[in-house]
Amino acid sequence: MKIALINENSQAAKNSIIHDALTSVAEPLGHQVFNYGMYSAEDDASLTYVMNGLLAGILLNSGAADFVVTGCGTGMGAMLACNAMPGVFCGLVIDPTDAFLFGQINDGNAISMPYAKGFGWAAELNLKDVYAKLFDGERGLGYPKERAEIMRKNRGILKDLKAVTCNDMLTVLKNVDQDLLRAAIAGEKFAEYFYANSQDAEISAYLKSVAAREAEPA
Repeated sequence: MKIALINENSQAAKNSIIHDALTSVAEPLGHQVFNYGMYSAEDDASLTYVMNGLLAGILLNSGAADFVVTGCGTGMGAMLACNAMPGVFCGLVIDPTDAFLFGQINDGNAISMPYAKGFGWAAELNLKDVYAKLFDGERGLGYPKERAEIMRKNRGILKDLKAVTCNDMLTVLKNVDQDLLRAAIAGEKFAEYFYANSQDAEISAYLKSVAAREAEPA
């Protein structure tokens, strides 16, 4: 699985802590981790929690990532922004129990975590335990097991509902504020990671055209 890590500006200083915890759990399980930043509070490209959601939508809908790990101060803003995107099903995860239940019941493709609220002593241990519950073993098995089938059915109903209520990602990209879009894809390693992994030629081509327009002289 390709896992994308995205941090917003208020919690960018914690990127290395989060990245280290994520890679220490995910990589031994055979997953790849792509750190899209922010890498520090001083990065030239600054992400807000709204941009986190837009970037998550780009990565998941293009196939450049299979799962997104993001967050903000409380985790709520990034969760809301992610869930505004087509095809993104993001849960607010605070502890390992949340991670287990989200993975088994909802089987979504993104989580948002609080990196300020409650992020205190031994926070990195909580991160590792959360990622272990998410990425070790099969997700979507249901909990309790006797309700697995109705949970699977409800996930399908929610997916169909979201497909009706949301535009496709390419339409979103063409109609969203283009300055917001350019800022969301301006990260230091976005082009390196995204274009090598994207499986959607139309989304890739459109984002290249957006970046090219930005590069044109005024």
